[in-house]
Amino acid sequence: MWELHTEILRLAQNDIDDSVGCDQNAFARMANTVKVAMVAALEREVRPLIKHWNTVEREYEGLRFKFFENGDIVLICGGMGAEAARRATEAAIALYQPELVQSVGFAGGLDPALKVGQIFSPSRVIDARDGSSVETNTGSGVLVSASAVAGTEQKRKLAESYRAQAVDMEAAAVARGAQARNIRFMAVKAISDESNFAMPVMDRFVDREGRFRSGRFVIYAALRPWLWRRVIQLAANSTKASKTLCAELDRYISKANKSDVSTTGLHPISKALN
Repeated sequence: MWELHTEILRLAQNDIDDSVGCDQNAFARMANTVKVAMVAALEREVRPLIKHWNTVEREYEGLRFKFFENGDIVLICGGMGAEAARRATEAAIALYQPELVQSVGFAGGLDPALKVGQIFSPSRVIDARDGSSVETNTGSGVLVSASAVAGTEQKRKLAESYRAQAVDMEAAAVARGAQARNIRFMAVKAISDESNFAMPVMDRFVDREGRFRSGRFVIYAALRPWLWRRVIQLAANSTKASKTLCAELDRYISKANKSDVSTTGLHPISKALN
């Protein structure tokens, strides 16, 4: 994850003071700019990170979005799936003009070597819908974004077809949004389910806005005792993945904010924040 620290410090050095000679509208635009915009699917993925951040609701193209702000970083939980991620990414870019966009959150392991809670930052993100891909110039390995929660058989096929190590549902859409606006992109994921974990049915509980209807899922699972063990394990896995993801992001944010040394060899997040 050293590349994350390097890239943020590099981006920070490109920050130019344009305050002299700017009009009031320019000042207003500057007030809304950040260095890094993080796009997650659900709040439970990033709750330990954002619990003390400022919460702001803003409107973009007729929709209301909730943002979590912390200095030069903003985070939005846009919902599950490509369409929700696209909307969230476009809103974050339009409203905050970030220098770096990150897809953060959970991913499923395709490589048996990836275990629950392990951090995965790919060098390439592939959209399984059309085969298009985006290079991140950081990390290593391949993350493929699928259109639905992947079960064990789907994981096997994705691994074979794309030579990918992990799968999610949102990173490709976030990458495409950043690429379209010539903004640097990277992904930081925590493994929440391993390659051999049989995921319970999840897609039917995701609404059109990408929100996961946890109450309905609980009722569904409660009436099916054969699912209890898997659901309990999934909850434990998610908690572990959330803690490690947020600890990793917080560690580099804190390191970047405290660093005053040369940016050579430092992580991307640190480059943008210092």
